[in-house]
Amino acid sequence: MTAVDVTRRRGAGGRRFSLRSRVTLLAAICVAGAVGLVSLGAYLTVRDNLYEQLDENLIERASSAVEVPLVRNRLETIPGAFLTSTDIQIGLLYADNQMIAPSEGRRPASGPDELAVAQGTSRYSLRTDTETNTRVIALPSGPGQAMVLAQSLAPTKHTLGELSLVLFLISGAGIIVAALAGTAVARAGLHPVERLTSATERVARTADLRPIPVSGDDELARLTHSFNTMLAAVAESQERQRQLVADAGHELRTPLTSLRTNLELLLAAQRSQTGQLSEQDRAEIEADIRAQLDELTQLIGDLVELARQDETRAEFERVELIEVVERALDRARRRAGEIEFDVSLQPWVVSGHAGALERAVLNLLDNAVKFAPADSAVVVRLRPLGDGTAVLEVADAGPGIADADLPKVFERFYRSSEARTLPGSGLGLAIVKQTAERHGGSVYAGRAPEGGALMTIRLPGIPG
Repeated sequence: MTAVDVTRRRGAGGRRFSLRSRVTLLAAICVAGAVGLVSLGAYLTVRDNLYEQLDENLIERASSAVEVPLVRNRLETIPGAFLTSTDIQIGLLYADNQMIAPSEGRRPASGPDELAVAQGTSRYSLRTDTETNTRVIALPSGPGQAMVLAQSLAPTKHTLGELSLVLFLISGAGIIVAALAGTAVARAGLHPVERLTSATERVARTADLRPIPVSGDDELARLTHSFNTMLAAVAESQERQRQLVADAGHELRTPLTSLRTNLELLLAAQRSQTGQLSEQDRAEIEADIRAQLDELTQLIGDLVELARQDETRAEFERVELIEVVERALDRARRRAGEIEFDVSLQPWVVSGHAGALERAVLNLLDNAVKFAPADSAVVVRLRPLGDGTAVLEVADAGPGIADADLPKVFERFYRSSEARTLPGSGLGLAIVKQTAERHGGSVYAGRAPEGGALMTIRLPGIPG
């Protein structure tokens, strides 16, 4: 038997009750415990009250029997209480353990306790006689004698038995009602959970990311909202991936076609014995191939950077934005040629990834250098706005951005008509936008006072 089989068997054996069954069982157990405690309390209270009333009645009748004077019949003198206590057992116990009782009645039980009262060694006695199932009381009735009364406990125990039966039936009915109510509540309460379960199974089976209908405003509705948010995020991620693949395929098609054409031309010229290329033509084709390879390399690098930024990252760290901008400026100066940089930076601290931010700033600087005229300056400003955010502005003195292109410059693979003749993949500003949004910021494109382009990144943070 494999480990998978063992796990399956354990899973099948461990899942004995569904969640609905457990909720029903829990409701029944809770109600059974509550009803059981209430019933037990009611039974004990009623039992104590019945026995207390029985004792009070017996004590009162015994006291009255002692006070009733003696009466004489045809044969002997007897206590007058014998004539009025026909519904209970009554007798007169003497110190020599002899007892007289009405001839038509049964003698009450007597023992050491009652004899002690008759002998004057005890003030009274009150006990339950288990043999006769009676409650027995003895009070002094005179020197060397005690009045003994006994009352049957059968009616009291019969009443308690009926009470026990009623409480048992009520408790059973309560447990059944609780089980039915628990089943109904579990079915209604777990319906959204079952719907979520079906939705997750549907997503896993069909990759269908349609949202789940939401009803109500309870915790399960909030869970459904959260699940729909997750589905929307997954759908958006898939859409971004599809769009990226489609755009990348479209952008790669042109340089790959050109590269293939140039390579086929070189190979054909090499195989041909009559149609040799001139040195100038060969040099131009080789230059085109190198340029196309550089374009492909940059495009692939930008695609990798975009895909990397789409991934889930670790927690952000404290980043000094001045240090990030200065490192990007050092790299930009090495390939800027005659372009100068007019820099003014104020301290600002953000929470994020220094590498991603440096790449975004470098893309802005490279974009400005690409369009800036020779011997001009690229203006770089970092300043706080006083509202918990700061802006990094990069402006050039180039031709600027047409009004029709302003809303589109940060889209992936978008290149204006002026930029199509210049090197670049069309992903640099898209990386800038994605980086800013991942850090809780935003990007803007506009016109610089000198007439060129003004690119702005706005990031939340604190003064350094």
